[in-house]
Amino acid sequence: MKQVIAALALVAGPAIAQDHIEVSGTLSDDAFYRLVACAAPLGDDCQKPMVYWANPGALTLWVAPLPDAFLGGKAQRARAAITLALKALNEAGASVKLSPSNSRGDADIKLFFVDIPRGAPIAGTGLKWVDGSPLGGATTRLQVNPVGEQILDGVIVVSNDLSIRSYESVLLEELTQALGLMTDVKSDAYVGVSVLSQDGNRVKALGAQDKMALRRHYPPNHQPN
Repeated sequence: MKQVIAALALVAGPAIAQDHIEVSGTLSDDAFYRLVACAAPLGDDCQKPMVYWANPGALTLWVAPLPDAFLGGKAQRARAAITLALKALNEAGASVKLSPSNSRGDADIKLFFVDIPRGAPIAGTGLKWVDGSPLGGATTRLQVNPVGEQILDGVIVVSNDLSIRSYESVLLEELTQALGLMTDVKSDAYVGVSVLSQDGNRVKALGAQDKMALRRHYPPNHQPN
């Protein structure tokens, strides 16, 4: 039996799924980590399981060929944003090492840019647990083993109407979520501060608490299972 966890990054419009928790002000490190890692409201229990990659130091990302709708400036901006996101995550101080892969079959995380608008069903990934799901500006889905809370597969899908100006922020957010930090924080205090803020897509670098959460989820001395 496998479990699927979904997260939606919506640039505009109502939320399609409960993927964020609203709080007031700035959270302590403990509260921020529990919110983004297991959807724990302040002072309450986790609403989602904590899930992890078993070998975070050897993760791979495969990017599907971009449709014609993304050719030209969009493709160049997308590739640059992916490179910057990988660099940021690899340098966050956690035991995470993400590398590009040329092989879809061997990749841990698969990234699709699709010629489909937000709000429409995802299509074209060839994955039954992804296709048919509602598409936000960008959507991350994880397939996990509910027994061991281990992430088995990760997919990110980007819509054709995501603003090119949002690529750096959104791709960094989605890749961060694909590492298991699947819940956004909704608070004015985090707008422009955290890549996991529910509101806005202007943060192009990991915030201090984003890095802290990654290090707690994947401590620097993590040993592969």
